[in-house]
Amino acid sequence: MQDKKQQLVSSSGEPLGREQDTGRGKERAQENTEFVSVIVKRTDETFRHPDDILEKAIGEGLEQISRPGFSLLLSSMAAGMILCFTVLAVAIMATLVPEQNHGFGRVVLAAAYPLGFVLCILSRTQLFTEHTATAVYPVLDRRASPKGLFKLWGIVIAGNLIGGAASSGLLIMAEPVIHAKAGYLLLAEHLLGFPVQTLFISAILAGWLMALGAWIVLATYSTLSQIVCIYIVTFLIGLGGFHHSIAGSIELFAAYFSTNVLQFSQLPPVIITVLAGNLVGGSIFVAVLNYGHIRHSQRQETKRR
Repeated sequence: MQDKKQQLVSSSGEPLGREQDTGRGKERAQENTEFVSVIVKRTDETFRHPDDILEKAIGEGLEQISRPGFSLLLSSMAAGMILCFTVLAVAIMATLVPEQNHGFGRVVLAAAYPLGFVLCILSRTQLFTEHTATAVYPVLDRRASPKGLFKLWGIVIAGNLIGGAASSGLLIMAEPVIHAKAGYLLLAEHLLGFPVQTLFISAILAGWLMALGAWIVLATYSTLSQIVCIYIVTFLIGLGGFHHSIAGSIELFAAYFSTNVLQFSQLPPVIITVLAGNLVGGSIFVAVLNYGHIRHSQRQETKRR
């Protein structure tokens, strides 16, 4: 029996865990006996079964929580630096397009917003708004401790902010080529021009969309599908003008480095508020709800059997 279980683990490439006792777990075991090549069968599908997505999300979360801290820090710094290209693209568009908050101008800025996110997520570097949800799943499933989750979040946030500050400095050094100084200030004003409660709700919506995007990426197989998923959710963030903690931090850093308008004391409260909102949106609206409805369905199916 133990040998058979081990064979199922290695052939599927995903941990079976407790889910093997549910209806979907039994279906997967039956599939592994009926199909000659599991790889051919599963890459032939368009979307994964929800149970399989959850198991994959738990596996990814466990992998990140158990990752060495220094490796995680370097990866998160790289993510923060890569995301500067979103700020670059939107700032340039903001200087070229009049009336950014209305009609065509708003759509143009939203269309440019996803570019850095696509590069960042496909590069598999560690972006905080992905892990607000993904790393929660193994904790909810009692396969990891909250302490490991908080450590992961702390390292990734620190790395993203360090990388974001460094990349914003590079953007300012390249300003004679880029000519986006006015755009950086416009983007910073979009963060500083709202009261705390509005900023927090906006950040919840952005975190919700980002974590939903991470979930959908796990549901797809092809790179093209993943790019489309990332583009859709980040386009909606840009179109709605919602606030993303790391991209917003780079906007603030770039505006601070390039002008004398901002005081550094203005930055931390805004960054902390948006981080908190992204955390709530990703953890509660996606992780807890997804985990809850899938595990509940599995328990009910197990009872019926």
